[in-house]
Amino acid sequence: MLQTAAQKYQKVREATASPGELLIALYDGLFGFLRGARLCMENKQTVRALELISKSRAIISELYIALDYSASAELCAQLAAIYDFCLDRLTVASTKRNPEALDEVLRVLTPLREAWKVAVPEAARQQANVARAG
Repeated sequence: MLQTAAQKYQKVREATASPGELLIALYDGLFGFLRGARLCMENKQTVRALELISKSRAIISELYIALDYSASAELCAQLAAIYDFCLDRLTVASTKRNPEALDEVLRVLTPLREAWKVAVPEAARQQANVARAG
């Protein structure tokens, strides 16, 4: 019963979240999968590590295809290059069983994640202020 309630809460949260909140949730999930994959590699749980790398790859791919070049072509090109690098590192991590490649992905994406965690709430506050003033 508790799990069912938690699943219902998660579905409501996803349905009512802003695009920015969903972006942060994707990054949080991605980081959890990457850390889990590294831990599994260290513990010789290769199958589980590969599953988590696959989930990480899926999230980065979603972030990649969601880029809106019409909104900011230069920013999207920079993010695409970062995501390409991360996808390459995930390939290395899975084919060579190299946990350091996972660390590289975490290192590259951490500043982005932290920036989104600041920018999303700030944008929401600014939008609320504009709505109140309007």
